Amino acid sequence: MGGRKNAKSGLVVAPHRLAASAGSRVLAEGGNAIEAAIAAAASIVVLYPHMNSLGGDNFILIGDGRRPIAIDACGRAALLANNDFYKSQGFNRIPGRGPLSALTVAGAVSGWQQALLLSRKRGGKMPLSRLLEDAVFYAKKGTLVTGTLHRNTKSKLQELKDVSGFSDVFLSNGLPAKEGTNFKLPSLANTFERLASAGLDDFYIGDIAQTLVTDLIAAGSPLRAKDFQRHEAKIMDPLSIKLKSGWV
Repeated sequence: MGGRKNAKSGLVVAPHRLAASAGSRVLAEGGNAIEAAIAAAASIVVLYPHMNSLGGDNFILIGDGRRPIAIDACGRAALLANNDFYKSQGFNRIPGRGPLSALTVAGAVSGWQQALLLSRKRGGKMPLSRLLEDAVFYAKKGTLVTGTLHRNTKSKLQELKDVSGFSDVFLSNGLPAKEGTNFKLPSLANTFERLASAGLDDFYIGDIAQTLVTDLIAAGSPLRAKDFQRHEAKIMDPLSIKLKSGWV
C-alpha cells in the first residue's frame, strides 16, 4: 500500500498502510529514501509480527542512479551448531521448531545499521529515534489485529502454544486475538526505545544482546555471545545479468 501523499517526493510501499505511512512521513519531513525504508521496516515488525520480527534477517537493495548496492544481513549459524551438538541433544537432524532450531544470529537490525551508515554518507541526517518513532508508538499504544495475524495464529496454535512467550503475546484468554481488537507489544516497544537511545549495535554487543543470549541459553539454543559479537551485515555487489538493453 502506498504512503501519504504529502511526501515531498517518492512513494513508500509496504504490506501494511501504517508502515507505508511511517515511511512517507519521514520523506515529508525531509528524510531520504533509506531513512524512510528503515522507518517502514521497523514499523512492520510491530504491525505484521507474524511475518516480520527483529529475530529475522533482511536483504536490502539501494539504487540512487549510481551502481546499485546490496546489503546482506543474514546471520551465520552458531559456532556450537554442529553434528556433535545436536547428537548430544538426542537429534540426528535439526528440529523444525523450538530453541534448538534457533541457531542463526538475527541479522535484520544489522541491515538497518549498515543502511543507515550509507544514508549518512548520502546526506541523511534524521535521528535514529525519529526513524523508530512509529514502531515505538504502535507497540505501546497498540494497533488492530489484522486478518492475517489472526488466521496465522489460529493455524499455528497447536504447533506454537507451548513455545515460551508465545501465549503471553499472541493469545487472549488462551485463544488467538480476534481480528480488529487492539494488540500491544510493550516489551518490543522497550527494545525499540533501547535501540533508539543506545544505537542499533546494542542488539549485538550491548544490553539487548546480553539479554537475548541469556534467554537463548536458558531455552537451550546453541547461540552464544560470541556469535552475536562476530556478526555484521555485508555490503555486496548485487547479482546482475547483461541483456541487450544493458545491465539489470
